[in-house]
Amino acid sequence: ATTRSGARSGRRNLVLYTAKTGEEPTIIGFIVSKAVGNAVTRNKTKRRLREIIAPFVAENPTGYRVVVRALPPAASAPYTDLETDLTSALATTLKKLGATAREEL
Repeated sequence: ATTRSGARSGRRNLVLYTAKTGEEPTIIGFIVSKAVGNAVTRNKTKRRLREIIAPFVAENPTGYRVVVRALPPAASAPYTDLETDLTSALATTLKKLGATAREEL
């Protein structure tokens, strides 16, 4: 539902979808296909993305559903590039949803 109806923002390493849910707990989902790499690479990519988005979840424990789809370049991207892509994509989707500046990373 989030990927179909949420705000979308794409970057070189990922595509991010965000939807508001009211007072429901914030849920983060990750889509890391086999195109990204083998199981070790996919899990490493998920761990890195999970670490980057953790501050957003800590500040916003309710109200959002976020789906992060990792693209194949994410497997070899430096942590700083992933962080830049994720935070800017999240800021863009929150702006599209009309979120306040406090809710951004």
